[in-house]
Amino acid sequence: MKKKLLLLTILITLAFWLFPAPKAQAIDPVTIALLTPVALKVAEAARPYIMKGLAGGIKGLIDCGKDVIDIFRLPLGVLQSTVGMPFGYFGSGVRNVVLGGIAPFKLVCHTLILPIKFTGLTM
Repeated sequence: MKKKLLLLTILITLAFWLFPAPKAQAIDPVTIALLTPVALKVAEAARPYIMKGLAGGIKGLIDCGKDVIDIFRLPLGVLQSTVGMPFGYFGSGVRNVVLGGIAPFKLVCHTLILPIKFTGLTM
């Protein structure tokens, strides 16, 4: 099994080393000048869809940012429920511990949904 895996790895490495990707070549200015009006028309037609996707993506990024900030509620809640217990902070400390414990899972969920939000689909 190990010999086959090693042989396969060596063959794939040699294939990529002996046959690299072709180098990028610039397009001549005449072609660019001819295609510019077409590209502008396509960009104008796509503008509403792009803006809708960006607006949805920004909302998704804000959700992820809120979840990142909520993660810091866990140590704050532990501090409040231990040190602040004599001062009446036990209830808010437990609340912060629960919200801080849930936040990483919400972050994973919102991160997985983020590409869908960038497409402009609503849920």
